[in-house]
Amino acid sequence: MSDVFKGSFTQQEPIPEAGIDAAVAVMRHGRLHRYNTVAGETAQTVLLEQEFAASVGAKYCLAVASGGYAMATALRAVGVKAGDRVLTNAFTLAPVPGAIAAVGAVPVFVGVTPQLVLDLDDLAAKADQATVLLLSHMRGHICDMERLMHICARAGVTMIEDCAHTMGAAWKGKPSGTWGTVGCYSCQTYKHINSGEGGLLITDDAQIAARAIMYSGSYMLYESHQAGPPKETFETIRFETPNISGRMDNLRAAILRPQLADLPTQCARWNERYLAVENDVAGTVGLTVIQRPAEESFVGSSIQFLLPDWTGEAVQQAVARCAARGVELKWFGGAEPVGFTSRYDSWRYVNAPAMPKSDQVLAGIIDMRVPLTFSLEDCAQIGRIIREEVSRVYQASR
Repeated sequence: MSDVFKGSFTQQEPIPEAGIDAAVAVMRHGRLHRYNTVAGETAQTVLLEQEFAASVGAKYCLAVASGGYAMATALRAVGVKAGDRVLTNAFTLAPVPGAIAAVGAVPVFVGVTPQLVLDLDDLAAKADQATVLLLSHMRGHICDMERLMHICARAGVTMIEDCAHTMGAAWKGKPSGTWGTVGCYSCQTYKHINSGEGGLLITDDAQIAARAIMYSGSYMLYESHQAGPPKETFETIRFETPNISGRMDNLRAAILRPQLADLPTQCARWNERYLAVENDVAGTVGLTVIQRPAEESFVGSSIQFLLPDWTGEAVQQAVARCAARGVELKWFGGAEPVGFTSRYDSWRYVNAPAMPKSDQVLAGIIDMRVPLTFSLEDCAQIGRIIREEVSRVYQASR
């Protein structure tokens, strides 16, 4: 027990100096609101939208207050109404079904596979129950997007992507968020670019982009959205779309722009750390690592593994023993939500039928953040501690 990790699983890297300088400049002139500009000035928020759209190859981009707001806005913009049913993941985080509930719609949960992606067989079986799928690339795991799009096209299902954990990731080289009709991203502190809170929405559909801009609280200032559709698109939409204000401000955008420029480098650094942990825990008796398909370009800002067929008591013991040595693991199999970990039967505003196959997977999911403040040596130490403690508990329980 002498080998104890001393680092923090919640400490992020500092904001880049270029972001600090840009933020100070915004604070010095005081024009934080995205529509408060002087002659000849392009707002930081507009620049961020243009740069993000270019980075993923999208026509339109809207910067908003949070990833959750982006999802709720996307649902409204594609036409989801109160009482509608929306397909979504059984394995995700609470803001995803929360976005569906926020518009008065009803989540219909689709199962999870042992690879921690959406169960496409279950999706095919349930595709006739809704006309919209809010797909969560939960914890950065991307399913077979070509098969998923085929299922959606055959059933007439519009797909929205929650890319909170996959900014910078891709399937067969096509960026996450560009497969569906709308892509939604988070800029919350623990995501791939950090403004504390914030979100981005992309689409190639001019009508959807225009509705999203009006929902976000543009009033009649939509022409200043240089990453938005032409003004003619708003001709009718501007009168029939309510203002549900959720704009991003120029201060957050200023902080984010240098981080977006650095994203490819940061993604490579995350993957180095992810693989350092994975290499140490791979082969641990009683532990299963998640095999990533060759088609997936992932960003390893967190790592998951399975303790399959373990009792809840044994899982909790392994988590506790790792915690005693400074390694913070989160378990998605608990009967009650703890911190950010919850599951489809935790969200009691939804009357969801039991999903035994998914329950079996959820019962074994262990999750761990991999912040960039960890060195590769830190990651090796963490992997070693996990391997030792999981092995001890597994052998004692058999």
